Formats: sequence, C-alpha cells, structure tokens
Amino acid sequence: MESYRIISELNEEQISELTELYSHEFWSHNRNRQDVVKMLAASDIVIGLVDECDHLIGFIRILTDFVYRAFIFDVIVKSTHRNQGLGKKLIDSVVEHPQLQSVELLGLYCLPEMMPFYERWGFTNELGGIQLMARLNQHSAS
Repeated sequence: MESYRIISELNEEQISELTELYSHEFWSHNRNRQDVVKMLAASDIVIGLVDECDHLIGFIRILTDFVYRAFIFDVIVKSTHRNQGLGKKLIDSVVEHPQLQSVELLGLYCLPEMMPFYERWGFTNELGGIQLMARLNQHSAS
C-alpha cells in the first residue's frame, strides 16, 4: 500500500478533488464546488487522506455537538485506492478522534450492504424502535 497522511483541512486543490470524488458516486453526483465549500465550512470535523503528492484519496466528515451526538457523513475513498484498508483508516480516525471520545452516540447512514463493514466498530441498526425520519427540501439545489 502506498503511503498516505491524515489532514484536518482541505486546500483549494483538495476541495476540487473532493468535488470530483463526489461526482462519481450515486449519492453525491449532483454536488458542486460552491456547495462543497459551504458544506466543509459547516462541518465540525473534517478528515482527509492524502497521498505523498497531497492529492485527496479519502474523506470523511462529522457533524456533532461534542457531547451527546456525532454523525458521520460522506465516507468516500477514491476508486483507484479502494480495497487497501483506507475506509477502515477513515473510520478508525473518527472512532479514535480525541474530540469524540466522550460523545454518547456516534451514528451514520449507510446502505444495507455496507452494514457488515461498520459493525466491526460496534455500529448497529438495533436502536430499540427508534427510526430515522427525513424530510427532503423540495427547494434544495440537489
């Protein structure tokens, strides 16, 4: 596996690379750079994986109150770098993050086929009857 390093802020080039990564995923293909910049500014924790040339090869972000709840969003690894354990490194970096150690509940949304991957860290969908509800904003750009 090639070397990589963890970063907590993205530079302008890496923001463009993240926008490009999003363009190849069904769940994020409509995201544009302007909205990605806004999203990054409003995210509480941002973690990127960069290669030896500082190109973005993985990304994850967290929204949290740092006490009761923290939610993981946008776990993504560049297609050319998948199956090398980088997704695991991203989740490890969240689970081990110093600012999240005392947070009561760490949550995420995932497709059913991804559940076994996240179960390794103790994530479960058995929430005692609690169900996710959502309301799509009909006026949003995506």
